[in-house]
Amino acid sequence: MTRESRARAARRIATAAAYGGGGLGLLGAGFVGLLVTESRLAVRAVGLLEGDPPRADGVYGAAFADPAGEQEPLVLGFLGDSTAAGLGVRRGHETPGALLSAGLASVAERRVRLVNVARSGGRSADLAEQVTQVLPRRPELAVIIVGANDVTKRTPPALAVRQLGDAVRALREAGCQVVVGTCPDLGTIKPVRPPLRWVARRMSRELAAAQTIAVVEQGGRTVSLGSLLGPEFAARPEMFAADRYHPSAQGYATAAMALLPSLCAALDLWPDEREPVAPGAEQVLPVAVAAAAAAGRSGTEVTADERIGDFGRRWAQVKLRLRFGLPDPADSTPEPASANSHAGTGDG
Repeated sequence: MTRESRARAARRIATAAAYGGGGLGLLGAGFVGLLVTESRLAVRAVGLLEGDPPRADGVYGAAFADPAGEQEPLVLGFLGDSTAAGLGVRRGHETPGALLSAGLASVAERRVRLVNVARSGGRSADLAEQVTQVLPRRPELAVIIVGANDVTKRTPPALAVRQLGDAVRALREAGCQVVVGTCPDLGTIKPVRPPLRWVARRMSRELAAAQTIAVVEQGGRTVSLGSLLGPEFAARPEMFAADRYHPSAQGYATAAMALLPSLCAALDLWPDEREPVAPGAEQVLPVAVAAAAAAGRSGTEVTADERIGDFGRRWAQVKLRLRFGLPDPADSTPEPASANSHAGTGDG
């Protein structure tokens, strides 16, 4: 799809979400039957990972904090599905929550408390409960990674987008900054074959773009995670866990490096002139066009811009931020939290 057609599709889904519409029923019965068959074959090829994600909740970054200071830890909430929970690795410090907690601590020179309420198999419908669980901990920043299970379980896209938008609004009303890792490109998973691959790619990219519109309109920012299961990983098998679907420790580290600059920017940890943006990689576009552009380019951040276009349309800033290395969270063993969130099992 072109960027323009993807923008139109994203706007339709986002509009339907805003006004209570359902999904887009565009596929014929025969083609749907073929897709169901291909889906079952893909599930058999992918398989399931055994066990729950490792525990990672706790306080990170004591080595980076001012030893003379008495500042309370910054609270980082993690919500969403098994990717947010860290399924696919064996050690807590290898999960994306732990990696980003250590990274934030090193930049902020402040301890970071990770509160992860993500669940394996989580969908956008589960976000309301997860928001209820995390808000009593008073997070200053929340990361949401969701969407893959909405595609694989055929959640109507407008419904999934509305549920995500509601979660972002609730967090923002509580004074929490929000960064959303949008739906990855499921059409790049090796066990998925045509024609399912083509449909999965279209559906996941359209959902990612529509997610971006909803998140930006609620005051959050998004980072495209197409590369999480995309071409960058396809050439490097070590980026995947044993099921060839979830990331490995190396895969999560790569994704965390893409997310960390946006987390830091959300907390104003860099002056504007020092923000790590690649030369020529910043634009201001109508929000639907910005969302479509981000869905097609992994690692792209989208956030609201103050200007308003014709007919009251919102504009957004599109940035492809430079990645940089992360400290090893294993060097700062977290202080265990009193409660753990990784109790769920299920799909990715």
